[in-house]
Order: sequence, then structure tokens, then C-alpha cells
Amino acid sequence: MGILSGNPKEQPLHYGEVIGCWSFVGANKGLISGYEAFINHAGDKELIGLLKEAVDMMKNENKEVEKVLKENGVTPPPTLPERADANAEDIPPGVRFMDPEISAAVSINVGQGLVSCSMVIGQCLREDIAMMFSKFHADRLLFGSKLLRLNKEKGWIIPPPMHVEPSSND
Repeated sequence: MGILSGNPKEQPLHYGEVIGCWSFVGANKGLISGYEAFINHAGDKELIGLLKEAVDMMKNENKEVEKVLKENGVTPPPTLPERADANAEDIPPGVRFMDPEISAAVSINVGQGLVSCSMVIGQCLREDIAMMFSKFHADRLLFGSKLLRLNKEKGWIIPPPMHVEPSSND
């Protein structure tokens, strides 16, 4: 058999898998730093809890992907320094990110993360890498559903124009 037979972990990564993994870790590291800043700005306890959950999720994902990169001789992107803790009340109005802004930014990131995971899955030849990113995708779907629920409950979501069938009396 060829180079792609047998145990997937013994198969080499192709360039697409390498850049997909590397850029995923790099994006996560940037988001972790941003979310740590958002935690300092947020006032809503549920939103802070979701931000902390997202940070933990991305740190765990990075551990898994960085392990694969290192096993394949690829240096992962650098980690940013952790943010210092701050009290949201000490951040002046007009400078502080407000909860709806934070939630909207994180909602956009969830969609981008789903696309990133799907892209890596779609280009994988190694089944273990595809399955790892499938798990990340499922975790982000679950996280996104929690965030959507919070956005609806808090009234933070701005829906697009709704399509309503015209009534027959018009």
C-alpha cells in the first residue's frame, strides 16, 4: 500500500492540513486574548460565563492541535501574554465595550469558527485530523446555541427584516 495507508497518525500531514491547523491555533490565540479583554469589560454574569467557557474551549483545542503540529515538526504560532484582570466599573464609559457589542462580536466569531473547522475537515486526508475538527465543530455549534439563547433572552439580537406573507385582505 501507499503512504496514506495504515494508521493515520503515522501518515504525514499535507501542506493544507498544516496551514489549516496552524492558522486555527493562531486565530484561537488571538480570540483568547480578545475574550480575556471582553471578560474585563462585560457586566452580565451569564455573558462572562460564556466568555470563560469559550476561552477554556479554545485553550483545550489548541493543546490538541499543537500536539499534532509538534509531532509533525511544525512550530505552533506564538501565544500572546495573558490579560490582566480589571474591574469593568473602572473602565470609563465610551471606552468600555458594552455587553451587546461583546455578544455580537463573539457571535460573528462562532460563525467564522464553524467555517474554519469545516474548511479543515474538507481538505483532510488524515481521518484523525478530520475527526478532531469535527469535534471542534460540534463544540462550537453547542456554544453558539447557548450564545443565541442568551442574545434572545437579553434582547441583544438584532434580527434582519422578517419575511411575512402578505395577508389575503390586502
